[in-house]
Amino acid sequence: MTMDTHRWGVIETRFGKFAACVDAEGTLVQFFLRATDATRAARSAERDDKAIAPVHKQVEEYCAGKRRDFDLDLAPEGTEFQHEVWDALTEIPFGTTTSYGALAKRIGYAKGARAVGLANGANPIGLIVPCHRVIGSDGSLTGYGGGLPLKRALLQHEADVAGYRLDLFD
Repeated sequence: MTMDTHRWGVIETRFGKFAACVDAEGTLVQFFLRATDATRAARSAERDDKAIAPVHKQVEEYCAGKRRDFDLDLAPEGTEFQHEVWDALTEIPFGTTTSYGALAKRIGYAKGARAVGLANGANPIGLIVPCHRVIGSDGSLTGYGGGLPLKRALLQHEADVAGYRLDLFD
């Protein structure tokens, strides 16, 4: 990925500071759950908060409980299998969760929970591609690039907005 035509910017929310990186056409290529990660990963990209305005707007709407699904052009880099997993993540309904095993089974890899977990962890567009909705088969919170407190907060937010009860084990 050539970053010289990419632009990035910070999105401050009640959940913390996120950052987004878009290409020259405004397509989202990376979403950082910690803004500090963007300064390292997008070194050759230019800081331009206006370039990420559509992403910023939709993230603000999500955080305000006014948006359940993102409508952005996405271009994450990954393998064919990773894209298959990431596409499946976008089908997990807002306010609900699934397990790695259930997700693996849904995409035709019944014994591939670990591989699905690795692809989930490699998701470069967290939140927008909702990897936070995947939990352990026993209902426990599992790893998350933004940290487990953020994962819990996002899941609680979605459950509150959707009117569901969040049942998790720590």
